[in-house]
Amino acid sequence: MSHENNLSKITITRRDFIKTSIKSLLAIAVSGPLLFNRGYSKGMDEVKIGYIPITDASPLLVAHALNLFKEEGLKVKRPVLIRSWSALVEAFLSGKVNLVHLLLPIPIWLRYNNGTPVKIIAWNHTNGSALTIGEDSDIKTFSDLGGKQIAVPYWYSMHNVILQLGLRKHGLKPVIKPQTAEWVKNEVNLFILPPPEMPLALAGNKIDGYIVAEPFNALAEVKMNAKILRFTGDIWKSHPCCTVVVKESMIKSSPVFTQKITNAIVRAQHWILKNRSQTAKILSKDGKNYLPVPEKVLLRVFNGYELEKYGKGNTPEAIKHPEWKMNRIGFQPYPFPSTTRFIFNEMRKTIVAGDNSFLKKYSSDFVSDDLVDVRFVKNAIMNIGRNNFPDLNLEDPWTRKEIIDV
Repeated sequence: MSHENNLSKITITRRDFIKTSIKSLLAIAVSGPLLFNRGYSKGMDEVKIGYIPITDASPLLVAHALNLFKEEGLKVKRPVLIRSWSALVEAFLSGKVNLVHLLLPIPIWLRYNNGTPVKIIAWNHTNGSALTIGEDSDIKTFSDLGGKQIAVPYWYSMHNVILQLGLRKHGLKPVIKPQTAEWVKNEVNLFILPPPEMPLALAGNKIDGYIVAEPFNALAEVKMNAKILRFTGDIWKSHPCCTVVVKESMIKSSPVFTQKITNAIVRAQHWILKNRSQTAKILSKDGKNYLPVPEKVLLRVFNGYELEKYGKGNTPEAIKHPEWKMNRIGFQPYPFPSTTRFIFNEMRKTIVAGDNSFLKKYSSDFVSDDLVDVRFVKNAIMNIGRNNFPDLNLEDPWTRKEIIDV
């Protein structure tokens, strides 16, 4: 049986992983105020996952499907599917779930606007989003978005940040107006639309396009022959989208629990990289039904990045940087400080509905150091081996230069 089709075959065995994890747990024990004998706190003995039905959640879901949390010695409930970002945040803050994936700007908003003590402990995935337009759209390039209406899933989302970055680069002005309002040709009207509603709105000509996570771009391609204007990973190389977020109190009271969670997620990412088609099967409604879409759609998400379909010579040209050697969705868990700094600075330029003046109170260097705890993910990566994540530079794995080209 091939490795691709063997659900139970994990490259890193449980025995090997436990051996290497001993060093990680000892490192956590002496790395600061976290005491080894405070490895678990009351109420922190079970993993309760909340997720939005998008492929951003893949590592959390695959870790559950392959029993990786259980192999780490943790109790775990079936992940809870939640339909909106607001509802997911509410479930997380109320304690109904204790492990979530959140769009990277959301924990920034939670920690520095709401005063909620949350921490990013890893990236959940990279790339995995696109800007989608209708089959017969007259939009061919970013420059053609002037005078159009584009839906985003959440104001504090990577999608809104990347879209507005691209609009500014092309001399267009993002605005937030009622859909019935008039706006000038160089304006692009933005508004919030839940991801499941986006393909239907596009099909009904209620919007001109949308930018969102998978599988809603692939779904529109497969079901209604929609087109990808640009993949976000072809605009910003290996950008994060969703991050793994926990409460700071969990880290302080249960460092061993936190390490075990991180171990399972990193192992899942490593497995996904080697088993893309099998991941699509597991997540689909034809498999373990974590995501309410067919395997055919998810196969396009995990494998559908063909240059002959999206590269030079096609209109639109969704892939302009084949030399980056990207995948439609990638998996690399380390949260680079340079990325957090860049995102925070871009958020200051990004228009949202509501008051975002809190962003002026902090520096990007402070946020990068304060928001992200890299200790657990470093240990988990080292246990598996840095060479198992192609996006990490083996000579200098914990830094990188951000590459953006609209």
